[in-house]
Amino acid sequence: MTTRCGFIAVIGAPNAGKSTLINQMVGSKVTIVSPKVQTTRTQVRGIALHENSQIIFVDTPGIFVPKKRLERAMVAAAWAGNDEADMVVLVVDASAKGRAKEETAAIIDRLVQSGDKRPCFLVLNKVDCIAPEKLLKSAQELNDRFPFQATFMVSALKGKGTDDILNTLAAAVPEGPFLFPEDQSGDMPMRFMAAEITREKLYHRLHQELPYSLAVETENWEQFDNGSIKISQIVYVSREAHKPIVLGKGGQTIKAVGQMARKELEDIMGVQVHLKLFVKVHENWADDPERYEHMGLDFRA
Repeated sequence: MTTRCGFIAVIGAPNAGKSTLINQMVGSKVTIVSPKVQTTRTQVRGIALHENSQIIFVDTPGIFVPKKRLERAMVAAAWAGNDEADMVVLVVDASAKGRAKEETAAIIDRLVQSGDKRPCFLVLNKVDCIAPEKLLKSAQELNDRFPFQATFMVSALKGKGTDDILNTLAAAVPEGPFLFPEDQSGDMPMRFMAAEITREKLYHRLHQELPYSLAVETENWEQFDNGSIKISQIVYVSREAHKPIVLGKGGQTIKAVGQMARKELEDIMGVQVHLKLFVKVHENWADDPERYEHMGLDFRA
């Protein structure tokens, strides 16, 4: 049997739904999701098997005009993921307006200017949030700007339309052997994934109360003879005033976050997990090269 295998860079403006789309197509959670923009900070790979093809999705941070060092590193990681792939999927929030539309236009302009000849596919996401006539107009406008090989209209959150994308990509990736075991859905180390899951729960729990000035690092990982795992993580915040927000009254917020993260980790790993969270103030963590190394980002970007 002839097999196919290839890397697909999934790019787009912040909060377009890239991570949700990848999780749907892979069939399991390989990258965290939150309603906040810029949740994905580095490249994350999700691996889907479809028919005789292994499709390796590279989830990238949202692309926008960066102002701070962390933002520059995230955008650099996004374009690096794009440059290394066999094909590109541009995900667009079909209902987006204002800045998000401008960010998408800037991404397309860069694709045009680069003269990239690789296959590039357009995915209009969140199509259930826009009237059909506006959706068709948006699709036409985007295709007028760039010669996409195909356009897909999906609701990644509901899993609608994703099979068509898989069918197309499975046939388009180059012939070659599988690069990962057939039962592997991602390549993120579990220690890093555990920290990402805790960060996701923090974002969901805190909503608008805390800006993106936090990071989570798995400090210790100990596995016992009965299979259970003890995990210690540090939540870094950049200001002393942020610490009580994360802790909550009587420690209730961090306790709830820990419970949610622990449950999801137990579901993923199938073993009992003991999770301990500690909150520390590190005022300049966003300018600390060691934190960038933990996140897989280039501090010099």
